[in-house]
Amino acid sequence: MSKSFRLTRQAEDSLFQIARWTIENFGIEQAELYQEELIARCNALARGEVSSRSCAILADGADDLRYVRAGEHFLVFLDRPDMVVIVDILHSRSDLPRHIAALAALNRSAK
Repeated sequence: MSKSFRLTRQAEDSLFQIARWTIENFGIEQAELYQEELIARCNALARGEVSSRSCAILADGADDLRYVRAGEHFLVFLDRPDMVVIVDILHSRSDLPRHIAALAALNRSAK
């Protein structure tokens, strides 16, 4: 059974920042194409067509979080029984362990 996905406010903000940076550096057409690619990856993830990895290998306490590559970014998400929750979208050159640890701490405090 296919799930749906949703973006958290943080993920929406990251998607907006990615689009803004891409427009400034490559133009609106490329920004639209890349945004479509990221959303398509979210949909594929929700349909179970994409393998992901546990964030626990990157940061202590991140057992609930998973990640998958999407273009030059990583989708960090929670895999719930009925939905995939995209927590954030991080650039591949970012300090993933530091960002994952911060996301894990936020996730724990939200429970």
